[in-house]
Amino acid sequence: MPEKHAIRLTWTASFLTCAMISSAQEHAESMVRRFQQEVESGLSQRGERRKFDLYQAYNNGRLDGSDGTNTWSDKTGNCRLEWVDKRLRNQLETPVLAERFTRELHDAVRDPGWGIAPAVRIAAETLGVTPEAAAEQSNAGEAPDSCGRLRNALRRAQEAFAASLAPLTEEQIEFLRRRLVDVTTTQIQGQAARFPDADSGRQVCDLLETLHRPSLVKAGVEMAALADPAFISGLSELIPEKNLENGILIGSPTNDVYVLDEMNEVRALIDVGGDDTYIEGTLSSNRTVLVIIDLGGDDTYRGEKPGIQGGAVLGVSMIVDVAGDDSYEAADVAQGACLAGIGILIDVAGNDTYRGLRRNQGSALGGIAIHIDRAGHDSYHSALYAQGFGGPLGFGMLDDLAGDDHYYAGGKWLDGYDDTRGYDGWSQGVGAGPRGVANGGIGVLLDGGGDDTYEFDYFSHGGGYWFAAGFARDFGGNDRRLGSTRLAHDGTERGEPVFLRWGIAWQAHYGLGFVLDDNGNDTYGGDIVGLGFSWDFGVAGLFDFGGDDEYQLTYGAQGQQAGYGMLFDVGGDDRYGGTDFGGAPASITYHPLPDCGGNFAFSVNYEGHDQYGDEDLNDVFLERGSPGGFLIDRNTVPLPAKTP
Repeated sequence: MPEKHAIRLTWTASFLTCAMISSAQEHAESMVRRFQQEVESGLSQRGERRKFDLYQAYNNGRLDGSDGTNTWSDKTGNCRLEWVDKRLRNQLETPVLAERFTRELHDAVRDPGWGIAPAVRIAAETLGVTPEAAAEQSNAGEAPDSCGRLRNALRRAQEAFAASLAPLTEEQIEFLRRRLVDVTTTQIQGQAARFPDADSGRQVCDLLETLHRPSLVKAGVEMAALADPAFISGLSELIPEKNLENGILIGSPTNDVYVLDEMNEVRALIDVGGDDTYIEGTLSSNRTVLVIIDLGGDDTYRGEKPGIQGGAVLGVSMIVDVAGDDSYEAADVAQGACLAGIGILIDVAGNDTYRGLRRNQGSALGGIAIHIDRAGHDSYHSALYAQGFGGPLGFGMLDDLAGDDHYYAGGKWLDGYDDTRGYDGWSQGVGAGPRGVANGGIGVLLDGGGDDTYEFDYFSHGGGYWFAAGFARDFGGNDRRLGSTRLAHDGTERGEPVFLRWGIAWQAHYGLGFVLDDNGNDTYGGDIVGLGFSWDFGVAGLFDFGGDDEYQLTYGAQGQQAGYGMLFDVGGDDRYGGTDFGGAPASITYHPLPDCGGNFAFSVNYEGHDQYGDEDLNDVFLERGSPGGFLIDRNTVPLPAKTP
């Protein structure tokens, strides 16, 4: 089979399951709307709606009090995203919005004819850049040949990134080049809720806020055009040549070794085949844009410097690997990651392995980071801020479309709590801001199907911390969310006992944290504080739309210290670890009662024979902790409420 045809077939393989996925998503959309009606009905039935309105109003007042240049306690408006702020102000609507957002984002990736341009535009909207500005791409006088199109896109991306830096002085840009990685990444060795050097962290975040974001997004749009399947297919006709023209190198079909940092004149490398090795690949003031497109072979990408393998530090970097079982080995800011830039990694086929340390596999701070794997049984391994993580002014996403995949995050640095054992993770669909320095961004982890295993440590898997939002959604398969890593990051025995705190659908301090699973017999692990746990003004929700599921915590769907938590399960015979699901304590110490409204929690189960601890609780409507706490188990799915 000609190589070009093989590329096209590989790219379209994931499209075969689209109809099945669409049907499941229609079910999810319908059920989450039914859940919202259940919540509103329950609040009204118990006379709690006025208290919830007080809760929402108090929350909005705190947002106003810390917005822009205002401060309230250690809360500021630094780097606050309007997208997050708006959803915190309308918390009853967030389940429907979370389902729609994750579904539309996954749809933007999984259609093989679209490339990733729609996903870039969605990311831009969350960062406050209008769709029109994000879509702005000049095709005037576009070259008819592949190299010409590549050359023009590189030029436009470089110009757009330069424009994003235009508001900064040379001294400020130099400061970022010297301190950006150290302050935001290298210094973080546990205690990951904060930047150790708060003053320098504030200076870095203030400069990121000064960047011209529409220009930065435009650079991402130019890169997205080069990931278009039709463009990639045309590259297989290129003739290898070692001479450089306009920074473009065409590699050979043999096994090549590229020492990329010794090839500073290369802006784009197209390799047409062979089992190749790519070493390092950083950006610099002399090379702010780098694109690697590999059309085939079992390739190795390795290096130790920050900002490689589709990882960008002050620049734009992208890798597209079309075929083969590939290996990616790196340390910090790699594999679809960015610090003040655009970082993209797309692997189209093969059983691939990704290993890193910090800020890997769809991790963004001050920009957009996208990691997409379209097929194969893949392994993801990192220690911190990885696998769909959004820091200040960052949108980070990892979407694996198919295969039985394994995700690991944590296992290296101790957590920040003296009273419990365990490691930090801060990964797998997490948005977080460095407390007291800046608000956080948006992190998304999506998986299209397969029987997947998720290992993760503290503050991981669908969570939001400090004015930030995180989402994790698995669209199919029998999945295991273990709760805590089982071995240390280096593969040795853990030094800490197995224990998870803050995992699987959680939020703390004005955050949004959601986990959604569309079908399959799933396991949700952990020890304390998870499964729809909300602490201090924000929303956390776990939604499972089918299968016989097991929830191992002794309590979930909790709202505490003025929080709104929820767990919703549809179908199947489910097991819950205890009887404290849906708890909303009557007392609050962080905020004054009755001004702040109270705590709110909903644990709702439809259909099946369900067990809570040692009790069979089926077809019940119970109060948990206070009138704001609900445990609702119904034998059938109730009919939707009639609309006027």
